[in-house]
Amino acid sequence: MQIPPMDNQAPRFYHLHLQEDMLEGWTLVREWGFQGSGGRVKRVHYAERSDAIQALIRIRDDQIRKGYRVVFMQGMDQP
Repeated sequence: MQIPPMDNQAPRFYHLHLQEDMLEGWTLVREWGFQGSGGRVKRVHYAERSDAIQALIRIRDDQIRKGYRVVFMQGMDQP
């Protein structure tokens, strides 16, 4: 996701990534910051995929309400 720049500031980004981990669970990775600089990263472990997906959707929707827009999205069907 990306929010358009204001004034002379670089555009901000917010990246959400869901990945299966080696602990038989799922990790939601969140990364955000200004393009061209080091961003912040937060990882949260979920035991169930459905809980991780719900968290991802909630965070995505929160960021859209703040003005971010989705510029790229990729997904797969549930196994």
